[in-house]
Amino acid sequence: MHLFRSILVFFLLTSFNSFANNEPFESTYYPLPQSNILFKGGNIYDGDGNEFLNTDVIISNGVIVAIGEDLPVSEDTIIKDVTGKWITPGIIDIHSHMGVYPAPGVSTSSDGNEATSPVTAEVWAEHSMWVQDPQYALALAGGVTTFHVLPGSANLIGGRGVTVKNLQRNTINSMKFPDAPHSLKMACGENPKRVYGNRGQMPSTRMGNVAGYRKSWIKAEGYLSKLEEYEAKSDEAKELSYKPTRDLELETLAGVLKDEILVHNHCYRADEMATMIEIAKEFNYKITAFHHAIEAYKIADLLAENNICAALWADWWGFKHEAYDMVQANIAIVDQARNGTGCAIVHSDSEIGIQHLNQEAAKALSAGNRAGYNISKARAMKWITSNPAKAAGIYEQTGSLKVGKNADLVVWSGDPFSVYTKALEVYIDGAVAFDKNNSFKPVSDFDVGIIDAAKDRVE
Repeated sequence: MHLFRSILVFFLLTSFNSFANNEPFESTYYPLPQSNILFKGGNIYDGDGNEFLNTDVIISNGVIVAIGEDLPVSEDTIIKDVTGKWITPGIIDIHSHMGVYPAPGVSTSSDGNEATSPVTAEVWAEHSMWVQDPQYALALAGGVTTFHVLPGSANLIGGRGVTVKNLQRNTINSMKFPDAPHSLKMACGENPKRVYGNRGQMPSTRMGNVAGYRKSWIKAEGYLSKLEEYEAKSDEAKELSYKPTRDLELETLAGVLKDEILVHNHCYRADEMATMIEIAKEFNYKITAFHHAIEAYKIADLLAENNICAALWADWWGFKHEAYDMVQANIAIVDQARNGTGCAIVHSDSEIGIQHLNQEAAKALSAGNRAGYNISKARAMKWITSNPAKAAGIYEQTGSLKVGKNADLVVWSGDPFSVYTKALEVYIDGAVAFDKNNSFKPVSDFDVGIIDAAKDRVE
């Protein structure tokens, strides 16, 4: 009997550990066919704050291999004259709901909020994403090569976000950015207290919000402590005990406490952001970015001191009480905090805004310079490239034009901060994903179905 029990326990532990060691829903992303290309004589904003004029860029095997002048090339290199044009990193949107709120916007595909409990850390945005969303291609035409999809903001803790490559695929796994960390979406302020207060549930106040976060983190600490206690045991002791039962909600929260999952926090008011920072200190986790953050300018130094980014709109404000106290120089003030060490990001939170994030950055740049700051276009380019890459945990792979990084780049018809400029070509991992002049534009199966049906009706 004892032998049977030992064999059974060993089998269960082996099976569980085998499952636990295989990360579920791993990326199966693969690039499009790639070429060796020399972009000759272009003007460059590299995404790290630098500007280079009349400079060449070579990409090969999906990565950037050289930036400079009079670069040697191999015989199979395609040479593209981009004189007078501009090259930038691909744009990255850190706050998108494409796929979870796809087009057409019908209730049957409205999958961004699991608004059934104030805390739904167990849900993953990627499991709601519709891969045929026509909005992806429209964003690609605006130069967006990567975007981060979050759950909505109905909940105190809404679940995991995911970073994806902007390529139309048939499965979400084949769109997932390889090795990009998950995020955890949190929300403070009006939304959670309104949604659940209207149902007679807690939270119905901002103090109820804070109590809800703290209760969840206390549970997560206990869960992580039990896991660590188990893992610290010898192999013999493990055979005689049971591993704590897997809990999807607490597993996500424990991932934050272990610095494996990045916290992205919907929060408008300065005082609430300061409170969220105190909660993070209490439970020893880090906030990666506050999103929307209308009042970030009031505590810009505090954000910079704690190495927290602010993902912001250029001029979208006033649509509800907590979004009222806005200044147009918000992004510039965050950027310039503590001697220019602040991390400002221009985000969309909109299927329309994501199509022209370069223009949104231009508006923020203009507002900042009108307010007396001397911010260059090269620095402002960071707001839609390298800074969101850092907030998504993928800066080592993308977000700036640097030798060894992924060849995610955009060739613009002119100054990328001009309203008259268009994205001519968009490359993802060194492969053409969009070509305006040659009509190389991705079309989802959903779009094709509509187009064919429309043709049939006309004929």
